[in-house]
Amino acid sequence: MSKIAILGSGSWGTALSIILSRSPRQHEITLWSRDPEFAAALSRDRENETYLPACAIPKNVTVTANLVATLRESTLVISAVPSAHVRKVFAQATEHLPASVIIVSATKGLEPATHLRMSELLTALIVKNPKPQIAVLSGPSFAAEAARGEPTAVVVASQSAAVATQLQDEFAAPNFRLYTNDDVLGVELAGAMKNVIAIAAGTCQGLGLGSNAVAALVTRGLAEISRLAGALGAKPETMSGLAGLGDLVLTCTGNLSRNRQVGFELGTGRQLPEILANMRMIAEGVGTTAPLLALAREHHVDLPITTQVDAILHHALPPRDAIRAIMDRPQKRESS
Repeated sequence: MSKIAILGSGSWGTALSIILSRSPRQHEITLWSRDPEFAAALSRDRENETYLPACAIPKNVTVTANLVATLRESTLVISAVPSAHVRKVFAQATEHLPASVIIVSATKGLEPATHLRMSELLTALIVKNPKPQIAVLSGPSFAAEAARGEPTAVVVASQSAAVATQLQDEFAAPNFRLYTNDDVLGVELAGAMKNVIAIAAGTCQGLGLGSNAVAALVTRGLAEISRLAGALGAKPETMSGLAGLGDLVLTCTGNLSRNRQVGFELGTGRQLPEILANMRMIAEGVGTTAPLLALAREHHVDLPITTQVDAILHHALPPRDAIRAIMDRPQKRESS
């Protein structure tokens, strides 16, 4: 029996605890929350009313705020912590991680200050083990739908084929299908960038623009993701897979997308501080634009959509002016 520790009691961390509880492998699952009162409420009520309402947390999932106890003798640790908080959590966790543990990042974002992908950040933090076994989980997966048991297909990426295959077996559950991939860089970068494109797609819809604009935005957004990913060394086929095209389409069009919702509200004229103040969950794309643009400058890659989203979010550019800036760009070949 695997002892699985899930760090982060938001919507996705809670959903993963529910999904893994359905596995025929009979895992021992612990869901960790940094807030003792919140952990006690989840344990008592067996429901995450704040982040994942109407989805029962099974009795075989232990909920606690005790990080040391959560990690003790764990064989698999899943990080479902927002990207801005991963460093703080793992700075505390690293000395308590078992030597042979596998760590899975389920966070789609970059660390704002350093521009690091989550697998890079975790590798740097886990000094106890010079070669930690790290994988990433990504793909089109709204937490509520997956937790309800609706058919969901995602990808688990690791540089170790053995680790990826093991995780494929560990996560296997009814209506939850995993594909393996060895392109960690591509999977992580696509997962981070699609959130930014989703903000742009939501902005188009908030402005009242039609399907033509959104379709063009999604298509050119994929070209933008592929351009930066290719410059960094990712595999082209990853961009057309679940972590690339699949997650991009879901996040740009699905009503449960937090990033799309931020963009929609911006398009209607609301200001970012007001929008974020009324959101219970984090929209990773808001903090991802600046790190992506820094990476793009470093590798001499043009990201026109990301540039305009950053200007809307952080430099008070009116959304209609951002759309106009994109449409007025010089004509070019589609493949360039």
